Amino acid sequence: MKRCLLVLLGILLLSSARAQDFCGLRNTAYHAGESFTLKVFYNLGRIYVGAGEAVMTINNEKLDGKDVYHIVAAGKTYRSYDWIFKVRDTYQTYIDTATLQPYKFVRDVNEGGYKINANVTFDRESNTATSTKTKITVPHCVQDVVSAVYYARNIDFNKYKVNDKITFSMYLDDQVYEIYIRYLGKEEVDTRFGKFRAIKFKPLLLKGTAFTGGEQMTVWVSDDENKIPLRIDSPISVGSIKVDMIDYKNLRYPFTSLLGKR
Repeated sequence: MKRCLLVLLGILLLSSARAQDFCGLRNTAYHAGESFTLKVFYNLGRIYVGAGEAVMTINNEKLDGKDVYHIVAAGKTYRSYDWIFKVRDTYQTYIDTATLQPYKFVRDVNEGGYKINANVTFDRESNTATSTKTKITVPHCVQDVVSAVYYARNIDFNKYKVNDKITFSMYLDDQVYEIYIRYLGKEEVDTRFGKFRAIKFKPLLLKGTAFTGGEQMTVWVSDDENKIPLRIDSPISVGSIKVDMIDYKNLRYPFTSLLGKR
């Protein structure tokens, strides 16, 4: 499951759209004070075992005099699972409240002894990203792996047809990747929290140690104005995982997609 939580957070995000079509969105989906919790289940044969959780929170702050949303995504394995593969990850992004573009991205990773501490600053005037290792040129509206999730929550999926692609640029590990999500329409989904009306899509995954790459993952988000993630299903290199939203607080809008709670 190495880097598994990273990829999950990074995805929480016509016929073929151009990358610049992903620019220019404004926040209509969330506000400061919101939080939600995702639980990761690992498939052991015929059963899914709870392996860990990721909690995502938003606060209003100032960064260098600018109004920003400070978003923290903290993921960890349960102590009962630590002996198999221990994860203690924290990701932070500081995004402009007006443009939703990131100014700063902080990554503190400890996954089975594999550690990364990165601090990235985005300069929107020069279109550069400066990390602890290097400085690279980036597209104008590039997102980091956490800001991309919140930016994508503002997509109006009613504008798209089934199988349309929505493309965007994402910064990760001093590189820029051209990513897309393929819209698959709307349906009802049963989760451990309850039954929902949902928007369904498949993200293009980066090939890594946990995932083989391609369109192997399926994601459902709430079909309401909040668009929070409800369920993620994906095979991994060994077995498969399922991720469910299990708790939420202070959503901006009523949770109208919830049809019935377990």
